[in-house]
Amino acid sequence: MPTPQDPDATRRADAVDDDPPRLVVLTDAGASYVPLPPAGALRIGRGEDVDVRIDHESVSRRHAVLTVGPPWLIEDLGSSNGTKVAGIRLAPHVATAVAPGDPIELGTITLLLQAPAPRDAPVRVAGRSLPASAALLPKVATSDINVLLLGETGVGKEVMARRIHEASRRADGPLVAINCGAVPENLIESELFGHEAGAFTGASKTKPGLLESAAGGTLFLDEVGELPAAAQVKLLRVLEDRKVQRVGSVTARVLDVRFVAATHRDLRVDVAAGRFRQDLYYRLSGITLAIAPLRERLGELPALVEQFVQQAAARMGTDAPAIAPATITALRAHPWPGNIRELRNVIDRAMVLCDTPMLLPSHVVLDEPPSTPDAPAVAAAPSAPPAAPTPENDERARILAALQQCAGNQTRAAELLGIARKTLGLKMDALGIPRPQKSRSD
Repeated sequence: MPTPQDPDATRRADAVDDDPPRLVVLTDAGASYVPLPPAGALRIGRGEDVDVRIDHESVSRRHAVLTVGPPWLIEDLGSSNGTKVAGIRLAPHVATAVAPGDPIELGTITLLLQAPAPRDAPVRVAGRSLPASAALLPKVATSDINVLLLGETGVGKEVMARRIHEASRRADGPLVAINCGAVPENLIESELFGHEAGAFTGASKTKPGLLESAAGGTLFLDEVGELPAAAQVKLLRVLEDRKVQRVGSVTARVLDVRFVAATHRDLRVDVAAGRFRQDLYYRLSGITLAIAPLRERLGELPALVEQFVQQAAARMGTDAPAIAPATITALRAHPWPGNIRELRNVIDRAMVLCDTPMLLPSHVVLDEPPSTPDAPAVAAAPSAPPAAPTPENDERARILAALQQCAGNQTRAAELLGIARKTLGLKMDALGIPRPQKSRSD
């Protein structure tokens, strides 16, 4: 019966398309690998009579059945702690389709199915991203599985990469980062792989690349979707062979590096369009974590503000002011198109303007969100004689303020107000608020 093995026991340095399917088993102790047969149904559990044995207290004796595909199916066998796919709990005894890259949770154990498509299959990138949750992060960090981070610009992908590194067994090694989109195309290979003296014009000395510099640690490839085609080919070979060859060298050096990549692009679209190699995508996305934009996790905003205030005060050599509740309220109402990076800039600016023991809304200068044709600003309501304050007037003012803050986007305004999108529409009609022109994002 298959049991988790050391990765070197099952790994082959062939092309991705020739690799056998396998399960990656993620526990707090790290990652192990289970080779899978080409076909059949495999019982997974803690008992002695199963096909894939996982000896963990959260796994039932007969927990689930995995059918090797395509199509790939997972069925919960009425386990005590349940089975989840991409965070959704499965009904017992119902076979559910699962794609390569989808996380399968058996109790507190996470499985990842690795089954690359054959060479003649149509281009398709399967698998879903996981939220970068605090519960999953330790499991990912303590393994050596490659990680792909997805998220908007400024959302904190490099911060997440640092957390993964610091929680890993490589924490004592270096964390080396490169922004693949910021290095000129003619220098990217030299920066990554290094070069020998005389390898090209201007290469007067031998220079180790960033891959070698990260030996024993983690290499963070920021904006990996910007890698040129030639560099993609060489990086794929490094990931397969775990060896690096400098530009101009005839020998390769053994490499011990963990890869964490990040991008704001949809690499699935780039793969389908031929801009990014499918086999490299599979190698980099051992597990894919999606980092939500700040506007979708406003519960974290007070702690982030406190952190940035403390950091700014330390740089300025002053005491950190208290933060007025009204300041947090004002910050919550902003759409944060620049995410955490924008929030840090806003707090730094507020600290310069703050001249009292408390950080007030008057110290906060927010950037105007960029206007777009798809999200026109809400037109001002016709002027009218002042009306006596009523609950209806207050609600109308709140809705108008939310719509203006969200540049007319009714979905975001509803989220800001804490009500359903449909409820917002009904309230607007009842209060005589004209609806902005519908945008593609609404």
